[in-house]
Amino acid sequence: MRGQGSLLRGRRWPYVALTGLVSGAVAWWAIPHLGTRTRLTVTYQGNDIGPVLPTLSLDTLVSSASAQVMLLAAAVAFLVQLYSTKYMGADPRYRSYALLIVLFLVAMVAVVGTDNLFVLLIGWEVMGVCSYLLIGHHWERDDAQSGAAKALLVTRAADIGLLLAILVLGQTYGTYSISQILVASGLEQPRNATLIGLLLIVAVVGKSAQVPLQTWLPDAMPGPTPITALIHAATMVAAGVFLLARLLPVYATSEVAMTTLAVVAAVTMLSAALFALVQSDLKRALAWSTVSQLAIMFAAVAVADGTAAIDHLVSHGAFKALLFLGCGVVMHTVGSSALADMGGLRKAIPVTFWTMTIGFLALAGIAPTVGFFSKDGVLEAVHHDGGARGDLLLVVVTLTSVLTAAYATRLWALTFLGTPKERHRTAKALAWPLLVLALAVFALSIGKPLHLGIAALSTGASVVGILIGWLLRKRTFESRVSRILTHELGFDRIFSDLIPALARLKARTVVWVDDTLVDSYPRGSAHSALGAGWLMDRFQSAKAQLYATAIAIGSIALVAYALWVGR
Repeated sequence: MRGQGSLLRGRRWPYVALTGLVSGAVAWWAIPHLGTRTRLTVTYQGNDIGPVLPTLSLDTLVSSASAQVMLLAAAVAFLVQLYSTKYMGADPRYRSYALLIVLFLVAMVAVVGTDNLFVLLIGWEVMGVCSYLLIGHHWERDDAQSGAAKALLVTRAADIGLLLAILVLGQTYGTYSISQILVASGLEQPRNATLIGLLLIVAVVGKSAQVPLQTWLPDAMPGPTPITALIHAATMVAAGVFLLARLLPVYATSEVAMTTLAVVAAVTMLSAALFALVQSDLKRALAWSTVSQLAIMFAAVAVADGTAAIDHLVSHGAFKALLFLGCGVVMHTVGSSALADMGGLRKAIPVTFWTMTIGFLALAGIAPTVGFFSKDGVLEAVHHDGGARGDLLLVVVTLTSVLTAAYATRLWALTFLGTPKERHRTAKALAWPLLVLALAVFALSIGKPLHLGIAALSTGASVVGILIGWLLRKRTFESRVSRILTHELGFDRIFSDLIPALARLKARTVVWVDDTLVDSYPRGSAHSALGAGWLMDRFQSAKAQLYATAIAIGSIALVAYALWVGR
């Protein structure tokens, strides 16, 4: 068995090497652009068929923000591929799994680095297809099939917003070049800002799992845990935040769009944090944590601070990848992701214990982790806004910080503290990516600015949350409110009832239109023919006397008419 395992791992290293090659190329391209904004032009002129099919351009636009996101995606994808050589075991579909990771990375780079809106759309859709295939990797399981289908349907429906936004942008500014659109919007008052902003919000609400389309992300947990780390940390959901931050100047003048984004962010971050607090499954709790943290990034965008949003995106990518990969080690150790099966793991998997402790500290926003500084940046952004929107978000982000520290503490305690249970040891090789990410959580905090007043508020919120989480670590949440939260406010029930009801209404409407309106024409023709036949039958009686009488009456009528006209 050991020889067979070595052989399987040997066959997997070419995929690690391929991912390393792609990641290295991305890093070589991105690193020089950190702190700068440059443009490399590599143009392919396709067949221009007017407005139906605009010229395809492979121009690239790399800013400091996009370079950071590309480096994050490349690093996490490589670590996930390395981690998967052990985690996936003797998986018969490993080849497609590994190649989809590479395609996922390339699609994310296309979204982040392109200057053409249609190339961005292609990368956006390719990521959606990759997520569907990877979430449903274990397609023989019903939960994997349903989770993958739900992710595909929800995100594809929302992607209509992106397509329409691209078409409106092209018609408004006469180009599909992102750089030219940004220049034009800076030189004049942005046009169609509300429409463009709302369409973009529709797209990212689906992609980044925000209210009301948030339920697909927690239901994507049947996918392999390394893929969960990739989707939640560096690709897919992060693309929505980046898109809003990148196109911010185009719609920032619209009060309607910015207020809508603020409301979505506020509702999502608070509700998702509450859902994470009462979860009985570690992996699902971390999924709701991702939804909440993405909303915090949207809060920064809602007050027109894209830099703070991107900083928290990169920070979150590092510590959330660490937590999900650590969750994979825990699951290998206990055989499930249920918190009831965990406890006392700090001695069984010490490296995972210490690295995940660092990850939970970053999630809770404790200094000197990067999570503290990036959350501090978001709080400073909403505080600096000064308006009603900023005041609302300041309160909600602070309250969410308390809840975040509470559920992070609860998950950490239930996983690693308490009485140990019988379990098998996991492979030590899985710990190496965790060590790299734990180091990154501290390294990324170097040089970050500190806002003393906001830092005190942030730290106070985290300390209060830690105390609450410690008190709740043994609670079973039996109250009515907690049961409602455990069922996540019945959002899935709403969709499961509403969508079929709408489908039935649509079907009934189609049947009524077909039966009442469309079929009325052939039925009317049939009735007309029957009526004409009945009339003809009245005159075709085969009685000569009747025919002679009719001819006589007709002749008299014609003569009378002629005399009347000629008078």
